[in-house]
Amino acid sequence: MLTVDGLELRVRVSARRKRFALTVESDADLTLHVPEGRPAADAEEFVRAHRSWLVTKVEVRERTRPLNPPKRLIDGETFRYLGRTYRLAISSDAPADGRVRLVAGRLVVSEEQAQDPSRGRAALVDWYCRAGRTWAAGRLQPWAARMGVTEPELEVYDLGRRWGSYRPGEDGRGPGRMSLGWPLFQLPMHVVDYVVAHELAHVRVPGHRANFWRMLGQALPEYEQRRDELDELGRRMWMGELV
Repeated sequence: MLTVDGLELRVRVSARRKRFALTVESDADLTLHVPEGRPAADAEEFVRAHRSWLVTKVEVRERTRPLNPPKRLIDGETFRYLGRTYRLAISSDAPADGRVRLVAGRLVVSEEQAQDPSRGRAALVDWYCRAGRTWAAGRLQPWAARMGVTEPELEVYDLGRRWGSYRPGEDGRGPGRMSLGWPLFQLPMHVVDYVVAHELAHVRVPGHRANFWRMLGQALPEYEQRRDELDELGRRMWMGELV
């Protein structure tokens, strides 16, 4: 570790590197990349020369750092679905198939699932995948028609920290495949619609150059506002951690 004017930096030395470099990690930690053999005084001088840049980047990282709260498998714990809040209900009358169900405004899980975090998490994720896919399937065709693209196949599963992705068909043929991450379906419907439209734009335009945003803007003029909502709300969604 290296401390320079109150900034703490992790140091990584590399024989291949020819010049200093700085990285602000997603958790706002700082990394200084150092060429092998360079004295500490040079490293400190480099950090001081870039201090204002570092401070600005750290502030941005802190503002956008994920705040995803863990959940507890207890009666009354809250979970969100399409922008609405539902409470967990622990039931001794578990369905034979072991699946979580939304009943009278409550997400019902079995006592066995509540007592086993791995089973409980898997059951809740499975519910989000099933419910999310059913809801999104009804939105796909209208958005594809509006954007003039072929409706892709749809799947919902764990994409890590990604909200969605699109893969074209083999050799550019076939409908392609849209994948949506299950945590997405905690967000309000209009934000999920933004992600659906975003991925559908990739059916025609790969990457995120000007023509991609132009196409998306024609179908969804308020896409910038919805993208900002996704960034702000998304960092507060439950990503599957249990305590």
